[in-house]
Formats: sequence, structure tokens, C-alpha cells
Amino acid sequence: MRKKIVLPLLFIGFATLCYGQPDQDKSQLEKERQEIQRELKEIQGMYNKVKGQTKQSLGQLNMLNRKINLQEQYIGTINKELRSIDDDIYLSELEIYRLNKQLDTLKTQYARTIVYSYKNRSNYDYLNFIFSAGSFNDAIKRVAYLKSYRAYREKQVSTILETQQLIAQRKRQQLVRKDQKNVALQSQTKQVQELAVQKKEKDAVVSQLKSKEKELQGQIASKKKRDRDLQNAITAIVRREIEAAKAKAKAEADAKRKADEIAEKKNPEKPSTTTNPTTTPAATGTTSKRNEVTKKPDSYLDLNAKDVALNTSFQANKARLPWPVDNGVVTLRFGPNKIENTLLTFDNPGLTIATPSSGVAVKAVFDGEVSGVYNLGDGMAITIRHGKYFTTYSNLSGVTVSKGATVKTGQQIGRAGKDDDGNGGQIDFILMIETKNVDPWPWLRR
Repeated sequence: MRKKIVLPLLFIGFATLCYGQPDQDKSQLEKERQEIQRELKEIQGMYNKVKGQTKQSLGQLNMLNRKINLQEQYIGTINKELRSIDDDIYLSELEIYRLNKQLDTLKTQYARTIVYSYKNRSNYDYLNFIFSAGSFNDAIKRVAYLKSYRAYREKQVSTILETQQLIAQRKRQQLVRKDQKNVALQSQTKQVQELAVQKKEKDAVVSQLKSKEKELQGQIASKKKRDRDLQNAITAIVRREIEAAKAKAKAEADAKRKADEIAEKKNPEKPSTTTNPTTTPAATGTTSKRNEVTKKPDSYLDLNAKDVALNTSFQANKARLPWPVDNGVVTLRFGPNKIENTLLTFDNPGLTIATPSSGVAVKAVFDGEVSGVYNLGDGMAITIRHGKYFTTYSNLSGVTVSKGATVKTGQQIGRAGKDDDGNGGQIDFILMIETKNVDPWPWLRR
């Protein structure tokens, strides 16, 4: 029995220290929930434009998938809040238990002092206690003891009252948290019901798409061709930039080597390297320097001071890069994607971002130089070099920069084109480290 009481009491000490943490967690959860609600509202507005059309498309399915994903995230935040409330209620119960135990102990101790005072209530007893002292100093100590004893009893009363107030406060907090839990449970039920509706809506779209699998296959084939053409264009631009940087590095290395050779010939004090080039210190040093120059670098796009600084700054801004469009919603994530209940799959080279309408401003996500502006037949595309990092913005209805232009973070570079359904705007945003595609999602600000 004693172990059952002691273990909770040991845990309470730690629980009391972190008792303020739920408020911080609640604030973070509320911020996360508001962000999800904002994105849900935006994608719902875009989906309403295509909802109910007779022609079902891959774009509709992508929007529904994104809505469901956001709805599940929203329910997840509610579940986190419920766990936080349950933890808070549990910790509060432990605190009330500890305070009640403390109050029982205080009452017991106070009762003993009352009984003792009652038995020794005569003034004669107090005077006898003082005057029976063996010396004057001892009498002074006894007077001080009686005063401290009286103060101790007053402190006991004060502590008992404070403990009772704390218990009442904790109980009020319990009621508040239980009310919050009821509200969260109601919200959870509502959101789960909405998720079920969305999944039924998605199943209906998937069913219709499956019945038109050949048409859907054509849409996917068209997308794959666009992605392939875009990827080839970007890869050619990146390789051209690498070759240009390589040629520049070679020219600088040759110039340095020739300068070193001229300096050697003009220095009469330096021993001749022709007598014994393999053993003289001067020759050895020169050979070492030449080897350093001719050694292949890890990246030709990370050699000069400007590129090094740009690469370092770009890397440091991971998860803080601004979005290429305002009020955009990701409808198709990076990497492999599969259409439910079909064998149709495809890879997305970047992020497909829907916008409320076509023609909205598309902005550079970081400082850089425009490496290419090109037409893919159904829309324009821009590739910007940020050192060894490259960002591409495609499906543009127009551009406002030219090749070779220097751009700044947040600068408008073009306008979004129409989506596949022709009811809103859409761009494809691609991020590459030299010739390697990477997921842009972790790099963008959230």
C-alpha cells in the first residue's frame, strides 16, 4: 500500500515542474490548426470551381487527395490536444492528491499543537516554564521559544488555508480542462464526419476516373511528356552552367600556372628545376602546387567566393524559403504518385502548386541569376541558378525577366498559367542540386 502512495508522490515532483508546459503546447497546436484551416479553406475554394463538372480529371483527384491529407492532419492536431488535456487532467489529479495528503498532515500536526496548548493553557505553566530556567540567558531562550512556537502555530493555520485554496484552484482548472476536452471531442467528431464525406467524394471521382482509365492514362502520358521535356531542358541548362564554370576554373588555373612559371624564371635566387626536378625542394613544391590546381573539385559550382557564399546562404535558409506564389496550395507532392484502384503511376519532379486564378505573380524564392527562359509549347518556364542550387518555375503564362538577369528573393519573375481544368492557376516548382532533383517541400517556409 505504501508503494502505491509513494510512487505517485515521487512523480508529482517532476509533474509540478513541467505543469506550465501544456499552455505552450496548446499555443503551438492552435497555430498549427489555424494554418491547416487556412490551407483547407483555400483548397476548398479552388475545388468548388471544378466540383460537379461532368469531366472528371487528375486535377480534381489531386485536390481531393490534398484535402483529405489536410483533414487528417487537422484531426491529428485535435488528437494531440486531447492527449495534452488528458495529461493535464492527470497531472492535476496527482497535484490535488498531493495537496490533500499535505493538508491531512498539516491538520494532524495542527491538532497536536492545539491539544498540547489546551493541556498547558494556564498562565502559571508558562511563567513556571520561564522562571524555572537555570540562568537569565536560559530564560531569554525560553521566551524566544514560546514566541516562535506561537508563530509556528500561526504559520500552520496560514499554510492550511493556502493549501485549501490551491486545492480549490486545481479543481476549478480541472473543470475548465474537462470543458475544453468536451469541445475538442465535439470538434473531433465533426471533422471525422467531414473526412468520411470527403473520402466518399474521392471514391466517386476515382470510380468515374477508373471507368475512363484510357482517358486518364492519356492525361498522365501527357503530363509525363511535359515533365520529361522540362527535365531535359533543365538538365541541359545545368550542364551548360557546370561546363562554363569548369572552363572558367581551368582558365584561371592555367593563368595561375603560367604566372608561377614566369615568376620562377624571373627569380635568380631560386635553384634551377632542370638539374634535378624530382629531388630539389623547389621542384617538389612546384609539382605539389600544380597537383593542387589540377585536382578535380567536388563541384565546379562551388569554387569562387560568390558561389560559396550563395550556396552557404541557400543551405542556411532551408525551411525558410518563401513560396513562389501567394496563397498557393500543393495539389501534387514530389516523387512517386499512384492513382487509387488503378495501375497508373507517375513521378512528379517537383511540387505542383494550385493558385486561386491564372495570372497571379510568380516570385523567385532566393537571390540568383536567370540561367534560362524557354517555351515548352503549353507554357513558359524559368530556371534560376543559386550557386549549385537551381530552381525552376514552369507552366507560366508570361515572364518578366530575361536570361542573364540578376534576381532578388521575392522578386516577380512571371505569371502563373492555367491549370489542366482551365478553372484556376497552377505552376510546377522544381528544386535541383546540380543535376539531382530534391523535394522542395522541406525547403519552403511553413
